[in-house]
Amino acid sequence: MTTSVYLHPLTLVSGPQAVDGDAVRLGGSMAYAHEFALVLRREGAVAERIVAAPSGIEAAIARLPEGAAREAERQWANLRKVHAPLQLGARTVRLDQPQVMGILNVTPDSFSDGGAHEVEDAGRAHAAAMLEAGAAIVDIGGESTRPGAAATFEDEEIRGVVPAVEYCAAMGAAISVDTRRAGVLSAALAAGAHMANDVSALRYDPRSIEVVAEAGCPVVLMHAPGAGEDLHAGGKYGDVVSEVFDFLKAARERAIAAGIAEERIICDPGIGFGKSLAENLALVNALPLFHALGSPIMLGASRKRMIGALSAEEAAEARLAGSIALAVRGMEAGVHLLRVHDVAETVQARNVWRGLRDAALTDFSQLAPL
Repeated sequence: MTTSVYLHPLTLVSGPQAVDGDAVRLGGSMAYAHEFALVLRREGAVAERIVAAPSGIEAAIARLPEGAAREAERQWANLRKVHAPLQLGARTVRLDQPQVMGILNVTPDSFSDGGAHEVEDAGRAHAAAMLEAGAAIVDIGGESTRPGAAATFEDEEIRGVVPAVEYCAAMGAAISVDTRRAGVLSAALAAGAHMANDVSALRYDPRSIEVVAEAGCPVVLMHAPGAGEDLHAGGKYGDVVSEVFDFLKAARERAIAAGIAEERIICDPGIGFGKSLAENLALVNALPLFHALGSPIMLGASRKRMIGALSAEEAAEARLAGSIALAVRGMEAGVHLLRVHDVAETVQARNVWRGLRDAALTDFSQLAPL
């Protein structure tokens, strides 16, 4: 009988003083949790659910079978893990507050900008504007991964990505490359990129895992149900949250076994990739759980179809307000990286959120009297 365990942070609080110190800082972020649900699943169904505060977690774990208890202990340690900064060239990106990754699409048919940055001068101007607005990282993509997008050949992708890497490197940017092809990644790293962002979690091209391991660069492992050309294929779930968690856990273990350093792995639940509206909402609501993987979390929900589905079916470029709402939800959950199209607006939202959180953490009036 297959048994699995998941340690869900339930009650998020503004800081430990709000609950007399009985809270945990999630993944070294600015998010704190007071209550946790220890969920035991057997054959895909919930068999047991124990709710406890940090002061009662050890006793709750002790009630589990031996194998499940070991996994719960590992997740409990991961939830409290503080992640080292990302060293991306000359830039150091700290992960103790939400950081903004700006999207630079150099494809002719991107779902969000319709190829507006395919021309080099436009791409250069957009990259410069994102950096000036406060983007910590620029993520360059040369392949559209929207449902139904036409296939992109490797040499075509390289021709779009490498010049963009070169002009971003000349600006001193920290550069991520959004690709699932080893040849594109190798060319981009040689041109000055610092980080890989693979929407297939290093499954599409078997050479990619070797390139990342040899380069020693950070890598984002994203969940998508499809391993082949169509990343959205096969998206059928019994319980989307636990299944995406299990997928990322396995992808992370596979990467470590291949020689990729644990501290260089980032996990992304893949909002919008082979998932229904209800499944996307479930994943966003369950974001705190993914700290239990032991890696920093990236959220890429900017301008996604779910925003239009919840509103008036607005076009991608008219989904700013919904994108900000999802970004703030991610900040509340302790997400480390926010991959967005609208950098200036997201940075402003992050700065206001950060001010509120700093004020809450220094509000000693919440402390219980001696």
